[in-house]
Amino acid sequence: MAHHKVPGVSIAVVDNGRIVWARGYGLKALGTADSVDANTLFQAASISKPVAASGMLRLVEEGKLALDTPVNDYLKSWKLPENPFTAKEKVTLRRIASHNAGLTVHGFPGYAATDSVPTVPQLLDGTKPANTAAVRVDTFPGAISRYSGGGITIEQLVMTDVTGEPFPALLKRLVLDPVGMTNSGYDQPPRRPGRRRRPRGIAPTARWSKDGGIPTRRWQLPGFGPPRAT
Repeated sequence: MAHHKVPGVSIAVVDNGRIVWARGYGLKALGTADSVDANTLFQAASISKPVAASGMLRLVEEGKLALDTPVNDYLKSWKLPENPFTAKEKVTLRRIASHNAGLTVHGFPGYAATDSVPTVPQLLDGTKPANTAAVRVDTFPGAISRYSGGGITIEQLVMTDVTGEPFPALLKRLVLDPVGMTNSGYDQPPRRPGRRRRPRGIAPTARWSKDGGIPTRRWQLPGFGPPRAT
């Protein structure tokens, strides 16, 4: 904690899909006596990506989406600009989830509580108040593997445009409630302010986006399965 300059952490040991040990350390916020405990919510950052992908695959199972259909066929509130790279090869959900869709923007620095937050189309176009560049195709889809948080944001927009549901409610219905993750969510900010750790800053390795982080208790994710942060 001293090395990373954070006031509190939560640790869990999972063996064969079961929690065998868990404990919180430190404080939710500096200058308080509010200790981290089993009910403290933390941002799970990019661990949210496989959870969101599971929601996308649920929609594929329901016949509302197809993995190899161009995303522009689904998008309504925004369109991914076409260019010579997409003349033959298209951006699809399969390629987005595999991080080989040729899309830009690795990740997002996030926004302070006092900042204006962009809409998803503003974020994707890199227009104010977005603080990142536009998400675009700058190489042939399917040609190379390259991490793109911007691509995952397009995946999110496909899901909400097709269903008409807000992303937090959609993931709650498709994934979180069915697997028992009742104390996790994509709502921003979390609607359980008394239980969340108060942000002290952005860690040098962190990536936060408008709906890119899932606040969760340390022991909640094993109910979903052994998630892998991409």
